Amino acid sequence: MSQTPINTDVLIIGAGISGIGAGVRLLREGVTDFVILEKAAAAGGTWRDNTYPGCACDVPSALYSYSFAQKPDWSRVFAAQGEILDYVQDVAQRHRIHDHIRYETPAQECRWDERSRRWIVQTPDGTFHARALVSCTGYLHEPIVPDIPGLKDFDGKLFHSARWDHGHDLTGERVAVIGTGASAIQFVPQIQPKVSQLVLFQRTPQWILPKPDADMPALSQKLLGLPYATELLRRTIYNGLEVFGLGFRHPSLMRFYERLARAHLEHAVQDPVLRAKLTPDYVLGCKRVLLSNDYYPAVAQPNVDVLATGVKAVQGRTLIGQDGSRREVDTIILGTGFHVAEQPNASHVYGTAGVSLNALWQGSPQAYRGTTIAGYPNFFLVLGPNLAIGNNSAFIVIESQLDYIMGAVRAMRRHGVERLEVRQDAQDAWNREVQRDLAGTVWNTGGCSSYYIDANGRNSIGFPWSTQTMRRLLGEFDHASYHQQREAAPARGVQHA
Repeated sequence: MSQTPINTDVLIIGAGISGIGAGVRLLREGVTDFVILEKAAAAGGTWRDNTYPGCACDVPSALYSYSFAQKPDWSRVFAAQGEILDYVQDVAQRHRIHDHIRYETPAQECRWDERSRRWIVQTPDGTFHARALVSCTGYLHEPIVPDIPGLKDFDGKLFHSARWDHGHDLTGERVAVIGTGASAIQFVPQIQPKVSQLVLFQRTPQWILPKPDADMPALSQKLLGLPYATELLRRTIYNGLEVFGLGFRHPSLMRFYERLARAHLEHAVQDPVLRAKLTPDYVLGCKRVLLSNDYYPAVAQPNVDVLATGVKAVQGRTLIGQDGSRREVDTIILGTGFHVAEQPNASHVYGTAGVSLNALWQGSPQAYRGTTIAGYPNFFLVLGPNLAIGNNSAFIVIESQLDYIMGAVRAMRRHGVERLEVRQDAQDAWNREVQRDLAGTVWNTGGCSSYYIDANGRNSIGFPWSTQTMRRLLGEFDHASYHQQREAAPARGVQHA
């Protein structure tokens, strides 16, 4: 363990899509003095961790990529996990981001030091002192393990979909899946033909639309390699998804998509009893909208039983539903999702008052433009509160925020600013406006329980406007919203922060 603190101008936490993108953008700004801390042994974030069978993107591949590293030769319209991971790691390799990554080095504590005006970050590999701290820990990070009596003592195999046990053979087993969200609708069709019995514990049915997926033939890949072709395709897909996004802000528009989803269900599932179990009673879009062509056919097979109930308890190898149903199984797979509303490192990031983000937020995260937080100078949060969109690529959000962060970096370099902190009144005004316009969205009015609504009943996840508005709001750093303190002496280290 290093005893001498390591000084760096910018410290990035996380080497997923956000962290790698931040590194590339810093290099483009001429900033070379930065370090990326990555807790795992490889880069890739959620696409490194989620390796369950059938794992794939639900945004078309052409748009699910960096604007500065477009890829014309995706093998499918919707890329699978392995191809996305290869792409992200290839971008890191081509831009030499790996040279800046400290693998297997989690940030254990991040604390702002007012005297030195630096972030002091403790890791198992030593202490880092950084002028600026950029958190890129993402949404789909910490799996939810439900607190079900007896689950930990289950007398069989138990794992979460994000920690898939590829060494365990499901062939011929009796398998229970708890949770039927985005991950489950992808892996259930893959395991259904292998198992002897599959029981799905479904608390809430999902709206599922057809997935317009297909192989990308060599000719298409070649044509997309022509100048401007990939950009034109990206723009076309983007505009189409933005039209769909109108329904999130005007829920009555979702009726058309609900009719499409109902037709999709009715075509695939003939049994009226099963069909009733799979039919949601809330407005489409209130929960994450899912895409699949094979989930409904899979659950309609004779070896699958859908129980419209949660799990009340586990006794030995028996799962007991809230409705009293009992099923004996050999393996339990948790498809219970992630702690989306809780930033992974919020419990160990401490600001000017020595208070952690968790203690500050009390279950309802807030930030200014989803990126900066009063009381946490020189700190930037990628994929922060109220920036989630339900209709478009996460890359849109990430790159918009990186535009904003690079604007702050530029301001610090140009004006010799060593301490940058958003004003509390600016942050409060922003959040009042966000909450006002979220009131009429499908997440708030759609009649469901979802991760968009936090433990305090507040929507701390969704973004209430279009992504065009997001790009405009984050496209330029707004100096007037910040307290800025310049160095007493001519700028030196800040030239790279």
